[in-house]
Amino acid sequence: MNPKLLNPITISEAVKNRGDVIFENPAGYDLNIVGIRSNDMTANTFNDFLSIFYKLRDRWIFFAFPATTDPGLFWRKNPMNVRGTAIIVPGQYRSAYSIGTHHDYPALQQTGELTVWRDADRDRVLDTGPDVYKETGHFGCNIHRASFHLLSSRVDKWSAGCQVIQDPTHFMFFMKLCEMAAASFGNSFTYTLLLEDEI
Repeated sequence: MNPKLLNPITISEAVKNRGDVIFENPAGYDLNIVGIRSNDMTANTFNDFLSIFYKLRDRWIFFAFPATTDPGLFWRKNPMNVRGTAIIVPGQYRSAYSIGTHHDYPALQQTGELTVWRDADRDRVLDTGPDVYKETGHFGCNIHRASFHLLSSRVDKWSAGCQVIQDPTHFMFFMKLCEMAAASFGNSFTYTLLLEDEI
């Protein structure tokens, strides 16, 4: 995925083309949190992006961080759930997250419903699409970081379906923006997931 293609205009257009909402309050910190999933369905690397952006007066403030929107290889081969490992289905999930914890540190915690595919065949390929079992509910698919002090190169156990930011310093900055947003708009966050081909 070419990060140069990632900007608030192209992402906003892609979200609106799906019939979903972009928040454009010019007061600032009315956050849009949008993941972009790579076309590579076998990688065990942070080859996706998690973008966060907001309108401030008449301009966009935009950041995009290397991340994974897919479960790591370990959990693809060793699913926690008998139906298979969770893979979030692209779409917009209104008010699905709040500032909470992941394990013992602050993160965005799933507090609303998400829809996931269940990849149950225990291979390295992510199984998605209309023929894959799908369910909606609460699965603990949080938005968090990988290592707290290192730049992880592989996803492995870091994601069993969560959206995971690769760099801990990026994640700290991401959470600061979320805290600022919560102070102005309340502790509720919408998450949108796009595919690379939609950008």
